Formats: sequence, structure tokens, C-alpha cells
Amino acid sequence: MSNAEKPTHPVIGEDGLARPPWAASDPLLREYYDTEWGMPVRDEAGMFERLCLEGFQVGLSWRLILQKRERLREAFCGFVPEEVARMEGIEHLLGDATLTRNRRKLTAPP
Repeated sequence: MSNAEKPTHPVIGEDGLARPPWAASDPLLREYYDTEWGMPVRDEAGMFERLCLEGFQVGLSWRLILQKRERLREAFCGFVPEEVARMEGIEHLLGDATLTRNRRKLTAPP
């Protein structure tokens, strides 16, 4: 299906709620859309997490990052900025297939 043929109108789910096509059929994306998309983030750790996840996502799908999010939280101390700043080295992360193992992304400052 070409981009011109993809639906752009909201899709009504089995629960009767309208969602954009990207969030209509995939349970992970639907949960993200229903509980986080467009919601304000006011705490420092939450904002730091979103910033880091956006960096990990560059060139990848957001769905892939959502799949890896819990493991990324574990690897990066719950995205508590002070704890991440105290981390020493990333070599142990590069060998972990449950993470995004791009050296540049793992060493990039947020």
C-alpha cells in the first residue's frame, strides 16, 4: 500500500474509541497512544526518559523503542539523571541484545 493509499482518518476500535491508524491495530502502540501520547510530562526523570528514548529512536521505529523501554529503564537506572551521570562505561551495554546497541546512541549526551 503506498502512502497515498494509507488511511489518514481515525479508526474506530472494538472499544468504540477513535485512534489514528498508526495506533489502531497494534496493542503496544494502542496502549502508548491511550496512556501517554500527548500527555504532559512534568517530572524530571520522565522528561529525561523521553529525551533519551527519542535519541535511541532516531532511525528506528518508535514501536521498537517501546518494546525495549523496560530494559532501557533497567540499564539506565530508571532514567534518573544523577544516577545516569554516575554510570561508568557502556561496554556491558553494547553486548546486550535487549538494548539498542549503537555506540553513538549509548554515549550521546541527552
